[in-house]
Amino acid sequence: MGPGGGRAPEIQSVALVANPHNVLSAVVSARLLHSDSAAVRLRVADEPSEIERHSAAVRVAGDSASIPVLGLLPAARYDLQVIAWGRGKQRVGEALEFVTSPLPADLPLFRGEGPDASPSYTVFAADGVGIVVDHHGRIVWYRKFVGGSGLTFAAQPNGRYYARPPTPEEGDIEPWLELDPLGNVTATISCALGLQPRFHDLIAQADGTFWLLCDENRTLDLTEHGGHSAARVTGTSIQQVARDGSLLFHWSPFDHLAITDLDPAERTGPTVNWTHGNSLDLDRDGHLLVSFRNLGEITKIHTSDGTVLWRLGGLANQFLFVDTPVPAFARQHSVRASGRGLIVMLDNSGDPTEARAEHFAIDGVGRTARLVRSYGAEPKAETPFGGSVQNLPGGRTLVSFGMASRVAEYDGEGRTVWSLVGSSTYIFRAQRIESLYAPGVGSGR
Repeated sequence: MGPGGGRAPEIQSVALVANPHNVLSAVVSARLLHSDSAAVRLRVADEPSEIERHSAAVRVAGDSASIPVLGLLPAARYDLQVIAWGRGKQRVGEALEFVTSPLPADLPLFRGEGPDASPSYTVFAADGVGIVVDHHGRIVWYRKFVGGSGLTFAAQPNGRYYARPPTPEEGDIEPWLELDPLGNVTATISCALGLQPRFHDLIAQADGTFWLLCDENRTLDLTEHGGHSAARVTGTSIQQVARDGSLLFHWSPFDHLAITDLDPAERTGPTVNWTHGNSLDLDRDGHLLVSFRNLGEITKIHTSDGTVLWRLGGLANQFLFVDTPVPAFARQHSVRASGRGLIVMLDNSGDPTEARAEHFAIDGVGRTARLVRSYGAEPKAETPFGGSVQNLPGGRTLVSFGMASRVAEYDGEGRTVWSLVGSSTYIFRAQRIESLYAPGVGSGR
């Protein structure tokens, strides 16, 4: 049979329901014959000037398709039509009407502004809600959680969102939640060996495994170091776990680092927050970059045998800093590989008067680190806790200033080209994505 032959697609039935997780989306279920894919065409009713949009196309499974429709306006009336494709032919269904509800009154409001805003979306947690805004600052997606979202809400390259909400029971395990683009929970991810997952960061890999930061507690006699005889010491372990929870890799700081790597003033109490791991990333060679905030250190760890390859910053620093103020950085967050031999981070307290996004060139063989770019907010932003950086195309960088409640996009020269204005909420981490239908796909962590 030649191209375009065969029976044309048929749309047998269509049903539309609101998404229970947010008022800005819906799900269209369709029974289709002779079809291999389908999407939804939509526009705001009674607004001829409104640009017609389409949902992302989905595959038809048997004779059924479930089509998410995302990024709708609140309190708006839409005309929607199912479009089915098959065997080179197309069929458009009858128009459906759908009216969205107003946004919940307790959501924070934002405004995006700048001379060169890119038409993408920004993901973050604010006031305990996972939120996505467009470049105007309009909320286009959100997800509430019982007890709040936790401080991190982010997308991963596998097209899923991740959050680590608190649980009602004190002291119990608080796993990460994986959510699909509609906000449905599709998996829970936790550390092995009964350790508590840290909310700061995780890496979801294409093979279905996860890299996690985990709290490991031990009771140690620190009297010879000016501390308690039975101090409860918390260190950050690194694990790789399979989707079924089985342990693939475990690295413990108790086997590789020393309590004396921590400032003496911070190891005298009955509880000692020793390493405070707050980010991890995979370098271009496949090995881990881990930020230990309380040590003021970035540690590179071999992902096969756990060998510490090098230590940058802090009391155990192994590098010569070139063209760099002293200290080079302190209390850092969100360390990311930005190229071969290049890293970027938010330096929270190297300059106690302002936090700055800093790019370093690292020579791991010659043990030198050179500051190649550094820029902060205008006016200056202070944030002793939290904050993030993300590499963007074209040499741009997205920066959250944490407790300063500011998010900004910078070009390669450090000029502000976009900023998020609004609520005074603490934004621990912000991230740019290109699509609500495939969040994180094709973009950096």
